[in-house]
Amino acid sequence: MKIKPIKITETVLRDGHQSLAATRMRIEDMIPVLEQLDDVGYFSIEAWGGATFDSCLRFLNEDPWERLRTLKKYLKKTPIQMLLRGQNILGYNHYADDVVTEFIKRAADNGVGVIRIFDALNDTRNLEVAMRAAKAAGIHAQGAVVYTISPYHDTNSYLKVARDLIALGADSICIKDMSGLLAPYTAYELIKSLKAEVNIPIQLHTHYTSGMASMTYLKAIEAGVDVVDCALSPFAMGTSQPATEAIIAALEGTERDTGIKKEQLYPIADHFRNVKKKLADMFKLNTAMDIDTKVLTYQIPGGMLSNLLNQMKEQGMADKFPELLAEMPRIRAELGYPPLVTPTSQITGSMAAFNVMLGRYKIVPKEIKDLIRGKYGRTPAPIDPGFRKMIIGDEEIITHRPADDIEPQMNTTRQELAEKGYPNASVEDVLSYALFPEVSLKFFELNR
Repeated sequence: MKIKPIKITETVLRDGHQSLAATRMRIEDMIPVLEQLDDVGYFSIEAWGGATFDSCLRFLNEDPWERLRTLKKYLKKTPIQMLLRGQNILGYNHYADDVVTEFIKRAADNGVGVIRIFDALNDTRNLEVAMRAAKAAGIHAQGAVVYTISPYHDTNSYLKVARDLIALGADSICIKDMSGLLAPYTAYELIKSLKAEVNIPIQLHTHYTSGMASMTYLKAIEAGVDVVDCALSPFAMGTSQPATEAIIAALEGTERDTGIKKEQLYPIADHFRNVKKKLADMFKLNTAMDIDTKVLTYQIPGGMLSNLLNQMKEQGMADKFPELLAEMPRIRAELGYPPLVTPTSQITGSMAAFNVMLGRYKIVPKEIKDLIRGKYGRTPAPIDPGFRKMIIGDEEIITHRPADDIEPQMNTTRQELAEKGYPNASVEDVLSYALFPEVSLKFFELNR
């Protein structure tokens, strides 16, 4: 039997707790088992980026850069992986090219070894600078194809994005299925098609939200996928990833055997079981997220569903929640079928809430106008001209790469921070401030 081990990216230090514990895990909760994690034999350990940067500063009074340096001290063999939103970096708007480039350079210098770069609209123009910066920094540049379902998304459309990513120098391709929409047999066809055309590794990232994730992984593994994202069992399932131990066990003795001993993971999982209980008590979190097959119809990521319901409750309109669920797909079609991932998921969700509470498009947030104008990039489907005119009138449409309109920001940001009383701020602090100005200032004041 020819063994071609499937590799695993462990997400317990990032997406696992982001999905199930509101990104509240602290570095002190990680340190006791980092050396054990390093010895497992993972492809990479996802431990930075996504919402962790904001959460460190905003809720945990932790410097995200210091967290990264600490992780690197203990993780000497396994690459630290981060998630980056292309031109949005880790925020919700596009930043200037010099900020993107400097951020990635500093991330690499401080310990990141693999960087997964995606754009909410799959507009690869928004990935050019980030991919170039990752290559220049000498780290593994993974280009992500955001997966969703619509009349405008099919295997060919995903192959086109993959080709563009390879042209940008991607070292590997990740299919990023943030809502758990990828069905097992569709995954098989998609991976087969990619493997027939692409000669770099293919990785698959999904969420358990719809209940299909483990089945999807098995079919993807049969199709030849190279790496899958898993989370240790206490931070797996629900709206997180399949359990690392279970995937390892399922493949034992097969040609895709991981070579990882699941018994080695049990004490590490026990540690995180205690961490999860501690976080649930400390932050009053519900860490038991149910599977919700409605996501297959509404395509709303799990965490977002609960946020929208809470918003409706606060407005005394919880009874209108079913209307909001029905409104989401309508708005998404009108907006050109954007995949629902940060920031497009938040933009679409807010619009749905306004429409249901106040009447359709009676109030239109600036972000919706920006999306329709092309400020976030090209939407997968063209937007109906009549609808566009109703929302933005005769405003000019952006057809070029949106970040071409943004002047360099590093020097002005540094000056601004000096004027706020931090003339000797490190480059890392300047970058934190560039991304989250108010939150960073509060953090700096607390830690002077």
